[in-house]
Amino acid sequence: MGLVNLKENQNIEFKEIWKDEWLQWICGFANADGGTIYIGRKDKNSEITGVPNSKDLSELIPQKTKNILGILVVVNTLEDNGKEYLEVKIEKYPFPISYHGRYYLRSGATNNEVTGQELNRFMNARLGKHWDGSPYPNVTINDLDKEAIKYFRKESLNSHRLTEKDLNVSDEVLLEKLQLYENGYLTVASILLFHENPEYYFTGATIKIGYFEKNGAEIKYQDEICGALIKQVEKAIEIIYEKYLKGLIWYKGNHRREEFMFPREAFREILYNAVNHKKYESGVPIQIKVFDDKIYIFNVGEFPKTLDVNKIYEEHSSRPYNPKIAGAFFKAGYIESWGRGFEKIKEECQEKNVPLPIIEIRGDGVTLKVLPSKKYMELLRKDEIDRTDGTINGTINGTINEKDIILNLIKEKTNITRKELILKSGIPERTIARIISTLKEENKIERVGSNKTGYWKVN
Repeated sequence: MGLVNLKENQNIEFKEIWKDEWLQWICGFANADGGTIYIGRKDKNSEITGVPNSKDLSELIPQKTKNILGILVVVNTLEDNGKEYLEVKIEKYPFPISYHGRYYLRSGATNNEVTGQELNRFMNARLGKHWDGSPYPNVTINDLDKEAIKYFRKESLNSHRLTEKDLNVSDEVLLEKLQLYENGYLTVASILLFHENPEYYFTGATIKIGYFEKNGAEIKYQDEICGALIKQVEKAIEIIYEKYLKGLIWYKGNHRREEFMFPREAFREILYNAVNHKKYESGVPIQIKVFDDKIYIFNVGEFPKTLDVNKIYEEHSSRPYNPKIAGAFFKAGYIESWGRGFEKIKEECQEKNVPLPIIEIRGDGVTLKVLPSKKYMELLRKDEIDRTDGTINGTINGTINEKDIILNLIKEKTNITRKELILKSGIPERTIARIISTLKEENKIERVGSNKTGYWKVN
């Protein structure tokens, strides 16, 4: 029979005998995706042992389930080699089911009691609500960051998704229109989006960034992006592309090119996706680990069960874990509402000849591994050779190349600052100082005015 090789999993459980406490397992299946419990089979190897009182149990189990859990199950009597055993089939229920006031949820091959924030999330989901739409007491409109709301107004007007008429209302009415009130209270989403310090209420409502050595054992430097969620992603993108990622310079004819490990717009889509799907009740920040040749983005969030991870870059519907937050981001023009985020990532990567990010789903969240283009790796290896080659030719070639880069940057922008030269060239400050000194001695450039307000004259 096909049932012989069954194993316990998300939808199947084996019990050798019946106990009333197995109603907890029926409760767990009803609160998850439904499933089947076989009575009269060993849980270790699914061996059929049979139950001597199968007829009585086939009547008792539905009765107890109805009286204690308030749900209906189907019990079938099966037979194998003269041994009768029971098949208890449980449907998924659209509303929460409790066993003596406690809630259980099937996860993998285990049955877990749901408590605390997880219980709140579960109850909201069963009632058609989401955690970010939950009301939060003792926080008023006056506690929110006025500058963050003003910033949202500007962005949503620029995106043309809200009009001046839509925005010409009080902050309170604006948040009501964004459905960020529930039963007269501000929602969790409103605090995360617009509070100056949302991590005071929700630990981990931040984005952590770290730069690591190649072996990943030692962190060289790090940052944590805090504050109103409406500004966090743009802050993170700015600091990542100015401080963490090298813009490697190369020339196509006389045209200067700047090659980053990964396209900026695609990285922006990844971060907004992470923010929209994050479990803020977990207390864990979004974590970005940057290496010379790869980036890992980890997020504690749920991957939609109805979505095949292997088809993530194909067209699919949008099901954000935090729809209230996603709604505000959509109005501000940061995301689309059609689930096109990963399609846009794919388009950007194909245009720049960059590999698609690799997605790994773990028990506690999702990790994206970002890899660079072949062109970037070629430039990175050349950059490393230029900086480490101890030969005379290596030193001369490296110096000439870097000198041309600095001179071209000054030509492009005569009032360019020392900081901008460092960020755009990726050349150390001490080397830039030496190159500028050489260019001045060669009379190729001269400084007009002060260091702060002056500019470079290119001869």
